[in-house]
Amino acid sequence: MSASNPRIVVLGSINMDLITRTPSLPDPGETVMGTSFTTAPGGKGANQAIAAAKAGSSVAFLGAVGDDEFGVTLRHTLTAAGIDDTAVRTAAGSSGIATITVDDHAENSIVVVPGANGTVRDLTDDDRTAIAGADILLCQLEIPIDTVVAAFEYAHSRGVITILNPSPVQDLPDALVAATDVLVVNEAEEARIGHRADEVEQVVTTLGAKGARYRGSQSFEVSAPRIEAVDTTGAGDAFAGALAASWSAGPRAAVEWATAAGSFAATRPGASASSGTRAEIDALRDAAAR
Repeated sequence: MSASNPRIVVLGSINMDLITRTPSLPDPGETVMGTSFTTAPGGKGANQAIAAAKAGSSVAFLGAVGDDEFGVTLRHTLTAAGIDDTAVRTAAGSSGIATITVDDHAENSIVVVPGANGTVRDLTDDDRTAIAGADILLCQLEIPIDTVVAAFEYAHSRGVITILNPSPVQDLPDALVAATDVLVVNEAEEARIGHRADEVEQVVTTLGAKGARYRGSQSFEVSAPRIEAVDTTGAGDAFAGALAASWSAGPRAAVEWATAAGSFAATRPGASASSGTRAEIDALRDAAAR
């Protein structure tokens, strides 16, 4: 992958993750004993922003935190990763949180409470300035979807590449589909979106341990490096952030590198903390190629 340094703006969610580990995920109505509990910064938007920054990109984050103690910690997490938090808003009330349960097979279940993320209902002047100065705008769907639509339409008007990870999956407005340059989905999300994915020029589908596939001006699949998975929670976000960071290298190189990034993230616990640096991703990709 080339050592280019794209300017990436991530508009999305930032949460405090409340993480429980347990031998097996509980069935409905079942109580199981856990083995550990930790807190860690997360949210799909912040996870992807941190992954892109660790991969070597210049990143600005747009979103909101609460005026609680979690909000202070979450802002520090962004700045510690070298991310510009100038346009991050502080909303009255709680920051977003996610309760995450991870079992001994590295499977997980997640419940997200939006908190401050739900207050991001329009674009500010600071948001527009940041987007206009970017090469790529990367969004998810953990903030109000109308805000994502407005951001993508504005990005398109300024010639900024738009990458959408439509998670949590939901019906996509026509205007959002029309303004999306690259769609990044897993297999379940792709099935849920159905024919709408065909309306986007370029689609990248993650295939878990099997790798990823790309459909655009060409079609191809790439294999994932063999790893021992510890926690798959942050793998998809690491993939999306690394894909944005490497997009200028071309689809094949970007998808190959993002696949290695997602695999690396699955070898470590946590969400944002599990994403790898450029050197770590390169090492795993190169080892797999031997």
